[in-house]
Amino acid sequence: MSEIIHPPGCTCGAHDEKAYGVSRRQALRSLGALGAGLTLGPTVALGSMGDAQRRDELVGSRAVQSGKAGKFTILFTSDIHSQLHTHDEFFLENGKPVYKKRGGYGVLKSMIDTLRNEDPANTIVIDGGDCFQGGGVAAKSEGRAIVPLMNRVGYDLLLPGNWEVVYGKENMLKDLGGYRGAKICANMWHEPLADYCGDMVDPTADMAGEMIFQPYWTKVVAGVKIGFIGYNDPLTPKRQSPAYSCGIKFTKPEQNVARYIRILRDYEGCAMVFLVTHMGLAQQVDLANKPEVAGADLILGADTHERVRKPIEAKYSKVVEPGAFGSFVARLDVVVENGQVKDSHYELLDVDPEKYPADKGMLQLVDEVSAPYQEELSTVVGSTKNTLVRYYVIENPMDNLITDAIMWKLKPDVAISNGFRFCPPIVADGKNPTPITNDDLWSMIPVDSEAKYGEATGEQLWNWLEKELHNVFAKDPAKRFGGWVVRFKGITANFTMHNDLGKRVNWIKIGGKPIDRNKTYLIAACEREGDPDDTLCRLEKVKNPRRANVTMHTILREYFGKFSPVAPKVEGRITATDAPQTLLSQLEGYDYEFR
Repeated sequence: MSEIIHPPGCTCGAHDEKAYGVSRRQALRSLGALGAGLTLGPTVALGSMGDAQRRDELVGSRAVQSGKAGKFTILFTSDIHSQLHTHDEFFLENGKPVYKKRGGYGVLKSMIDTLRNEDPANTIVIDGGDCFQGGGVAAKSEGRAIVPLMNRVGYDLLLPGNWEVVYGKENMLKDLGGYRGAKICANMWHEPLADYCGDMVDPTADMAGEMIFQPYWTKVVAGVKIGFIGYNDPLTPKRQSPAYSCGIKFTKPEQNVARYIRILRDYEGCAMVFLVTHMGLAQQVDLANKPEVAGADLILGADTHERVRKPIEAKYSKVVEPGAFGSFVARLDVVVENGQVKDSHYELLDVDPEKYPADKGMLQLVDEVSAPYQEELSTVVGSTKNTLVRYYVIENPMDNLITDAIMWKLKPDVAISNGFRFCPPIVADGKNPTPITNDDLWSMIPVDSEAKYGEATGEQLWNWLEKELHNVFAKDPAKRFGGWVVRFKGITANFTMHNDLGKRVNWIKIGGKPIDRNKTYLIAACEREGDPDDTLCRLEKVKNPRRANVTMHTILREYFGKFSPVAPKVEGRITATDAPQTLLSQLEGYDYEFR
């Protein structure tokens, strides 16, 4: 079926009740099918049976098979982070980590094609952002090498994620402009350059005040019109280096989401409305509890790499998230009859190379886009005896390795690394050391920033850690940055997750001794472009800030060269009184478990 795209407030005759069989009253009745709690026909069984049996029953129902009812399918990925190849993926089974081969663009292409070919005219393929960052090929090409891969998968609709800004606004526009699919985002605006942008030139300055992307997209499938509204994380300029977002203004979804839901329901005549968001699971559930989203059937979320296997029920809508690294595809099947939603089913599917043999054409394309960088990226720089994994919220071996290297090279009192989430596991088999390549370094540290020194008092460090913990565990989900707990070497600390801001930290030791709040300590971390000179990893007003004249990747290469095979592990550098060391999610209070 052909897609239909209309500007906000369009009043063309295509929106009358006869054309789509949906009036305002009918639209309001339909809200409860998935979101607002009203009823329309039978209760929609979204995720009531998370298996193929339930899907087969829905698809094979008499009404669908006879043509009395129609069916459409949404396939949803996100946070691929430029992971081009099949890789080891982390799973939790019987409380223990298990690693299985998953993902890779070749396998993803084969899987998407297989699922889409079940009903090509009524299948929509969506990505929720963070494609252009997280691997060496993406970094070296500033995202351009990823565009043909995404186009070959054949996405219909794409949302920019928080990391799409990493190469600057102009590169973001060029990369996203290369997509064949529609791009939506209702809260990213052209804005004059801020003071921290320095002498940067913005060729889009004459567009100040305008939306960068169209806010929504519609399509007719299975005889009904459905709509999608997009939102990126409004905290992006604070989460990443501020300079990445120069020339971009982000607003909160609550400022316009109700208006666009109304446009899609009242004037576009949509039978269903979806929000496509890149804000993190906690923020997305919080949004689903706000009355502004009444009328949105489902939030297709992204950012925190959570694997939602059954939609999370909030007050006004439901929320899903499809994992990360191209390892999973979320599938939603919806049955409609006479313009109304009758039934639906959601499940999270593995991108399994044993089930979906890799598409040869895609493998060839991956080789082609990788070729200019292959020699450099495939170079082995070290090895590990222990599995490097990053899924744990509080402490993990991968970042302990990074801070170990910073401490060894720069010899500060405290070494700090950001609480990154990306990078698939690098699995050690327990027999031979597992090689580490330059490409792995780009997955571990996606921006090869220069290291930087600064001096701070114990009081500053205590208050800084309080703020960092608040960024992760704030009771108001809208104040959570989406990353995990900041990583460090030289500090050991204990906190209480559920306490209020200013009361989480119980104790801190530096160099094995209780922190002296009046003493000055030497800190080393990476530079964040656009931060004030006296800010170091969000630690403000440090004294004597100075560059270390070495990049993070160089530090790691030198460390690997001296100490390989390395063997980092979780060792209790930071612990919580009310959370396990193996905590895997920020979200609490809902029927959800990461696995």
